[in-house]
Amino acid sequence: MRTTPYRAAPVGRAHLLDRLDRTLHTRGRAVLTGPAGVGKTEVAQAAAAEAAARGETVLWLAPQPADRDMPGAAAAALVASVPPSALDGLPGPQRAAVAVLCREAAAPDTGRDPIALRLGLARVLRTLADKGPVLLVVDDTRHVDPDSADLLRFALHLAPPDLRVLAVETPAPYGPDAPYGEPGTGPWREQGAVGADPEAGADGAPVALWVPSEADVLLVPPLQADEIAELLVHHRLASRMAGRIHKASGGNPRLALAVGRSLADSRTPVHHAEALPLSGRARDLARRMLAPAPPPVRAALLLAALALRPTAALVRRAGRPTAEAELAAAERAGLVALTEDGAVTFTAGLLPTTLVHDTCWTERSEAHTALARVVDDPVEAVRHRALATDVPDERLAAEVAAAVETVRRRGNSALAAELALLAAESTPVHLGRRRIARLADAAEEAARAARADLAVRAAADLLARDASPEDRVRARLAVLDTAGQGLTDLDELYVHAMEDSEDHPALRAAVQLRLAVKHVLADGDPVRARAAAVESAALATSVGDRHTAARALTQQARMDRVLGSPDAERTLAEARALETADRPLGVHNAAQILTIRHALFDDRLTEARDRVNALLPLVERRGPVEDTIELLHTLAAVEARRGQCAAALQHAHRSLALTLEAGLSPGPAWYTLALAETAGGSFARAASYARRSAQASEEEGDHVFLSRSLYALGRVQLVTGDVAGALETLRRVREGERAQGSVDPSMLRWHEELAEALLAHDAREEAETLLADVGPVAERLGRTTVLLGCDRAYAQCLAAGGKSEEAAGLLVETAERFAAHGLVLEQGRCLIALARVERRRRRRSAAQQALHAAAAVFERAGAVPWLDLVAESPARTEAVTTGDGALARLTEAEVRLARMVGQGASNQEAAARLYLSVKTVEARLTRIYQKLDVRSRAQLATVINTGPAPRSSGAAAGDETG
Repeated sequence: MRTTPYRAAPVGRAHLLDRLDRTLHTRGRAVLTGPAGVGKTEVAQAAAAEAAARGETVLWLAPQPADRDMPGAAAAALVASVPPSALDGLPGPQRAAVAVLCREAAAPDTGRDPIALRLGLARVLRTLADKGPVLLVVDDTRHVDPDSADLLRFALHLAPPDLRVLAVETPAPYGPDAPYGEPGTGPWREQGAVGADPEAGADGAPVALWVPSEADVLLVPPLQADEIAELLVHHRLASRMAGRIHKASGGNPRLALAVGRSLADSRTPVHHAEALPLSGRARDLARRMLAPAPPPVRAALLLAALALRPTAALVRRAGRPTAEAELAAAERAGLVALTEDGAVTFTAGLLPTTLVHDTCWTERSEAHTALARVVDDPVEAVRHRALATDVPDERLAAEVAAAVETVRRRGNSALAAELALLAAESTPVHLGRRRIARLADAAEEAARAARADLAVRAAADLLARDASPEDRVRARLAVLDTAGQGLTDLDELYVHAMEDSEDHPALRAAVQLRLAVKHVLADGDPVRARAAAVESAALATSVGDRHTAARALTQQARMDRVLGSPDAERTLAEARALETADRPLGVHNAAQILTIRHALFDDRLTEARDRVNALLPLVERRGPVEDTIELLHTLAAVEARRGQCAAALQHAHRSLALTLEAGLSPGPAWYTLALAETAGGSFARAASYARRSAQASEEEGDHVFLSRSLYALGRVQLVTGDVAGALETLRRVREGERAQGSVDPSMLRWHEELAEALLAHDAREEAETLLADVGPVAERLGRTTVLLGCDRAYAQCLAAGGKSEEAAGLLVETAERFAAHGLVLEQGRCLIALARVERRRRRRSAAQQALHAAAAVFERAGAVPWLDLVAESPARTEAVTTGDGALARLTEAEVRLARMVGQGASNQEAAARLYLSVKTVEARLTRIYQKLDVRSRAQLATVINTGPAPRSSGAAAGDETG
């Protein structure tokens, strides 16, 4: 027994906790079940925390493995944990029996009165329940000793309804009907393990404290890939590998964290780590899961692990006559899942990897040989033949190389990369040039498949040989191309690539192109990025390399846009012309996708949407997954901007799923989801995704998406009223964008948001200065809708300066112009701002009319969070415009300060909470006193808490200026 641990809800378990709470309150009993490490205890802890927060008594019984052999140990621990008052009313025999139980739980006592002991424990629990609701949590029923189980069953049978019970159990991996005997007998005993957890009791089986019905049992499922990513962020582990960690762990949180920590401890650069390390805790956990399997089951599992498409029939043909029974036993142990057609899937990817790793070469070779004889696909057959031997063979290597072409035509880029490397490694060493050429091909094949681990293996082998500069550069560029957003640890590769390409213009053009990407993403330096792109384009053009020239001009156009150059569109048109003639394989970093992005930045949203929709089907059929992700990112952003909220969410979620599956950095996908959730989902989820995106981008050293994710977060903080948080976040965006030399205000529209945050913080002059700075730039570049956003913020500055009528007119005009551009969410925001201005003018009807108009706009768009925001506003408007409407005379910043002071905060406390100086608080408080005509904190509290203050004879009805 230990004290109850109170924790917040575990990642991804909110719905399960709701179900658990309903089950406990309707049935009084619940069982949490699932494999070891899936998070059952964490869910129980969260349920206990919720119960304690409601004022319930929580008893937490957590018997340990050693307790299983101590008769009465669990029952004694339970009694020892209850308040002494619960024992006061026990009759003498029952008190004596309970006392003996507590004193001598470690050794049997023949003097116990079993009847008195049963009645005593039942009465203790009833006494507790009579004082209020009680939740008893039994964490891991496997370790409850038989005597205690018997006592608890009796006591719970007599317990009143106010005593609810939550049992946590881990099912035994193999039941009595397992084909190799019961656990602890026969082959199981020879394996030295009797359950999924070696620390389990005598038979590893959970103890039933009551006869559960189907409704009592709740399975704790594995986490989804996005939830694994959130879990990694929560534990401050790198989130880039979330997709592959999810596959490796099967969604098991304990295994996922072990893999994540193995990655962190390995000191391997994240972009090299697609082949997850089999080390430390992760490997130990996988071995513990595999340990109970006897040799026949392990043999069947090994064949399944080595096959590309394992089925029970394939395993049987490969030499396991009882394959179905062996795999069924493994399924009961939670190691694999079997479909109706016999397909075999390991529940966690680390299981087959560990199994293969721990199997000797001879057994692996024999298994590959057996599989090569029975598979029906020539590609699979040659793969198994190559893996069955460690002797290089040119004939075999040529067969594998030919299979690469076949697999590539099928669209299986990952298998093509594996086979390309296998072909190179199967090439005899004396054929040095041929082996080097195949290694270079393998590195590039791995880059196309986004398999950094294979690219690094191929490059390392090639660079250790006497390769030509061209092959060395090809290998290094392949590694760079698989790094994704994470380019901060690769400086040495760039240096060597530059050296090797010195006398080769085509190679130097390719290297300079990669440097252009690095300078903007990792270095945050668009000036250097543009210079590298210009040099790359010139070199590529000089040797007639249209493909590289088009990509370099595209990068140049991107930097021209960032830097506010009017040449951006001309350069982009040149890139498009070359691209049309070159017919590139993909769209990632291509001119056609940048053309779409420019249309998005300019709010030519219909054009952007139509272009994406024309490309997407073709890319999904024939292009790499990165291209599909890029198009989905863009389409989600377009739909969110257009106010097509449901479509934006759909595209954003799909892009995240593909990102995690591909093992790419989730930072960009989380940013896109933050935008989509802000438009049509939930402000809370939007903030969560934005924070995750910021952390992932910081991990990657990605300056571009760090600014974007912070912008998304600051925007949500602003609209939800966290002005101090929004101000801090948006100032970080401003600092980052200025450090990167960004000029064009249309690419990330933080200026209008920061201006509104400054205004809400009562920094009107600073807000006006910011708007005055950005306006001429937007005017020069023709960024019409940027100017509209600035107009919305400037109108609120006018209102804060006492020019409410002028402000209202500008907001009406700006809302209409936003609507004309199809920017319905921006239109709605203008209407909300208009309602606030009208409220402060004490024009109640006009304020309500503006809010109703905003609600209609948001409802048509499906903008759920904005609709919820507006739905609250009429009540607030009603409250502050009733009677004299005292608070309506204050700015929002003044209202926040007034409420704090009215609730007892000192000037120093208010200054700290609002991130202001004490002098600013004092000056603002003086204005509040003047506007409300109060002379003390007590009078201010009266106004805030009970209604309007009495007006002095000198106050006029229309004297509001703020």
